[in-house]
Amino acid sequence: MQLEKQEMLESGEAWSERFAGLEPIVKYNNITKSFGDLEVIKGVDLELYPGEKIAMIGPSGSGKTTLGRLLMTLEEPTSGTIELDGELLWHTEDKGKLIRAGEKHLHRMRGKVGMIFQHFNLFPHMNVLRNVTMAPRSVLGLSKEEAHDRAVTMLRKVGLEEKLDVYPSQLSGGQKQRVAIARALVMQPKVMVFDEVTSALDPELVGEVLEVIREIADEGEMAMLLITHEMEFARDVADRVIFGAEGRIVEQGTPEQIFENCQSERLQSFLGRFVGAASNP
Repeated sequence: MQLEKQEMLESGEAWSERFAGLEPIVKYNNITKSFGDLEVIKGVDLELYPGEKIAMIGPSGSGKTTLGRLLMTLEEPTSGTIELDGELLWHTEDKGKLIRAGEKHLHRMRGKVGMIFQHFNLFPHMNVLRNVTMAPRSVLGLSKEEAHDRAVTMLRKVGLEEKLDVYPSQLSGGQKQRVAIARALVMQPKVMVFDEVTSALDPELVGEVLEVIREIADEGEMAMLLITHEMEFARDVADRVIFGAEGRIVEQGTPEQIFENCQSERLQSFLGRFVGAASNP
């Protein structure tokens, strides 16, 4: 059902009021990224606020995943800067000039971001408990008991408390992804990046993973960057939806603005494919 213009304006104003006065937890400043001669990110400016949930949608190759990997320091920007929690991520200042940050700085900043990947990346030789406790013990320096307690809490949150001693090969794809979510949550990041976390799952397992993410989002505490092709999920969970194509942000707004009253022909065409798919058996 189409929202009336006044409803659209009120929705946008509600979003603005919610985050008014807050400093961004993440800020991309004129970011570019090239792989050889291929420029995949083309001068992107983007801010993510504390507690905000942003869904990034767009065609394959639009640069969505690369933006997440830049934030996780898995890829280095070609130009521009990224700020995380009030500090430069990839750079430090020296005598008024920006220089590339050292590994010690990157390691510290990396602990503020968690990322869930498409393909779980669990250690097959470790049971669920060891998969979840390894990082808090080795990176955060938690004791065995502290890491255990935190891991059990997070596994309970994702509905897998009874799977502590099970190995990844004994889990379904949905269960593996939920373990991966618990492993990221146990680090208590300030920002969580979800990179197409359901794309490798069988259709019947998608719902269980999305429900866990919805519950985490409903808690409202953590900023989340949700790279997704699940349009209904983006509509339900996000405070703001960003549509990217060919390395640029084409359009952004509240879910109502993006899905009910989009402005660009490029976005209309993209969304039209999902409407068509939904209407055909």
